[in-house]
Parts: sequence; C-alpha cells; structure tokens
Amino acid sequence: MPVIVNGYELSDAEMECELPQHQDASDPLKSAMTALVLRRVLLDQARALGLQGEDEAVVDALLEQEVLVPTPGREECLRHYQAHADRFTVGELVEANHILFQVTPALDLESLRKHAETVLADVLDKPERFAALAKANSNCPSGEVGGNLGQLGRGATVPEFERAVFAAEADSIIPHLVETRFGLHIVQLGRKAEGSLLPFEQVEAGIADAMQRASHSHAVRQYLQLLVGRAKISGIDLQGADSPLVQ
Repeated sequence: MPVIVNGYELSDAEMECELPQHQDASDPLKSAMTALVLRRVLLDQARALGLQGEDEAVVDALLEQEVLVPTPGREECLRHYQAHADRFTVGELVEANHILFQVTPALDLESLRKHAETVLADVLDKPERFAALAKANSNCPSGEVGGNLGQLGRGATVPEFERAVFAAEADSIIPHLVETRFGLHIVQLGRKAEGSLLPFEQVEAGIADAMQRASHSHAVRQYLQLLVGRAKISGIDLQGADSPLVQ
C-alpha cells in the first residue's frame, strides 16, 4: 500500500535513501517511513508559510520560527541541581563483586529466581564463601575472579545496577537480588569513596543547556503531532508520531 501525505506519494527511491539511517531501529522500515512522512509534513507546512530554500534548510527555518522554548532561569536550574545531586558528584567510587544469574528467553525464570535466592541465603549466612559461590554460579566472566568488578564510578554500569550499588552501605551484601536487563545479581560491596559535589556555579550553564535541549525536543514532538493531526495521511499508522527526526 502506498504512503500518501497531503496528496504526495512517497517513492521507493526516497525509502532507499532514508532506510540506511535506521538500521539500529527495532523496525527499520517503519522508522524510515515515519521519518519520511514527518519530513514531508514539515516541508508542506514550511511551503504554506512561504519559506523557501533547500529542504533541510527550510525544515530548520520552520522549527526555528514555530518552536520557541525559553531559556530556563537560575532558580529552575538550581532546583534541578538539588534534585539530581548525584549527577554532579565527581570522584564517587565503589568496590563491587557480583554473582550474575543470566536471564535468557528459553529459561524458566521462576526456577532461576529460586536458585538465586538459595545462593543469596548462603552468601548472607557465610559471606566468606562469596568468591567460591561466584565461581560456581555466575554467568559473568568475573566469576573466575570471585565476581570482582573492581572499582566502579557513576556511568560505568547499567542504571538499575548503579542505583543499587551506590545506595548500599560499604562493606555489605545487598540483602536482596538486584534485577537488571542482564538478569539477577547478588552484590557484595567493598570500600566506597563518597566523592564531592561540583559547585552549582560550575555546572549551571550546562544544566541550562541540557534543560533547554530537552524542552526543545519535547516541543518539536508536540508540534509534529499537531501537524500530523492536520495532515491527510494514508498507508501508515504513526502511533502518536514519535519522531525519529528529534534527537
């Protein structure tokens, strides 16, 4: 079925040019076609407003004219800084060991969880056996060295693991399984270095820039949804017009 936007039929040649940019998407064809549809909607709006020039320049000019985002003020930036102090703390380190029970599609998750809980009970009862149990049970290469992950800083691991290890006390074993996208973890903490919070004045400009970029992306998405709602589009369901054009 052809995809038609405001009477314009998107061509196979356009798809061939766009598709290579979407190979990392879960559905490259859908992602590429969505990008083409949204670009066409933007171009139609730009022409309707009398904007002239090359396609990319016209789209940029349209968004600059139509999507206006105020620069966040000092108080707004300060509230963000205070609410997310961990993001502006440097030098924070933690020593960690873990035992990973990897989750795979064919695995019985309930059986895996029961086994992991049994090993966790053994670890909590006899912490000195952690290294041996890691070598015997862990699906991570670190199991060969007793589960040792070394010193970890912020950003070194997936967010769900990071939250758990930095929230736990030094020289302790987290008394529950830590669940991440990789599976179930038993985690033992060693020493922790608390780090130091960067002064607000040092990060204020970066916070303002990041907040404005986030607000701009959100505003562009809303603008696209508005244009899509007005457009005559057939041959594709945009499902809310979540745009691959917005970074």
